[in-house]
Amino acid sequence: MNIQWYPGHMTKAKRAMQEDLKLIDLIIEIVDARIPYSSRNPDIDELGKQKSRLILLNKSDLASETWNDIWAKWFQSQGFYVVKVNSKSGAGLKQINSVVQEACKEKIERDKKRGILNRPVRAMVVGIPNVGKSTFINSFAGKACTKTGNKPGVTKGNQWIRLHKSLELLDTPGILWPRFENQEVGKRLAFIGSINDEILNKEELAMELLRFMMKQYPEVLKERYGIEWEQSQELGDVVLNSALEQIAKSRSCLLKGNEYDYKKAANLFIDDYRSGRLGRITLEFPPEETGEALKR
Repeated sequence: MNIQWYPGHMTKAKRAMQEDLKLIDLIIEIVDARIPYSSRNPDIDELGKQKSRLILLNKSDLASETWNDIWAKWFQSQGFYVVKVNSKSGAGLKQINSVVQEACKEKIERDKKRGILNRPVRAMVVGIPNVGKSTFINSFAGKACTKTGNKPGVTKGNQWIRLHKSLELLDTPGILWPRFENQEVGKRLAFIGSINDEILNKEELAMELLRFMMKQYPEVLKERYGIEWEQSQELGDVVLNSALEQIAKSRSCLLKGNEYDYKKAANLFIDDYRSGRLGRITLEFPPEETGEALKR
């Protein structure tokens, strides 16, 4: 699979972000805890290198708790502040205010020395499409401030939101980067729904996700769909097609004449993963754990 997606509005959004950087003290970057590295836009590191940085591992309830902790420690070792959150349930959100104050401690002290008291911290909220930025802001604010949706590209423009006297947030549209040099990154983004589904071949995508799951989480596939195979088998097209057929069989995905509906089975499998019905599954691991360099 070759996956690329960079709609025109993202170029405009990136320019607006560059303009607004001079107004803010902190960048709050939302990432998907299932793919914490692949769901980071590498342009943000360049744009925000002079700013304090906070990473929120969002949707942490959908990722392995063990790997959540390992990823949090890894990002902290890179100089980031980190909080694990679930924006839908509100888990972890109460920790954020104190972490923001800690991340901006030097700025707050400078203001005090200049006689500037109680100026709110201004934070830009950034992230790629569909990582839950708007859901986070609405949950954090305790009210509906922004539009939300389960597909990428809902937020189109920048918007200031005053939360309380010590913190203001600037919501920004989700932006990707112009080209994925590493197609593994493109696939992972497609798995979680950050790529427009309309440009994807969902059957191919499902088989790529099956390939990963059969290596890393075979017990999940066996329990939910009854998929079994010899662990020594190479995971080629024949084995992956057989696994997709088993999903169709177990979920009664049938066409006329009792033929299996592979397209329906692929969509069902991907939806099961995205919604968390397959359990807490992390799709990538820090380089120290794999012995491989992370590339975007």
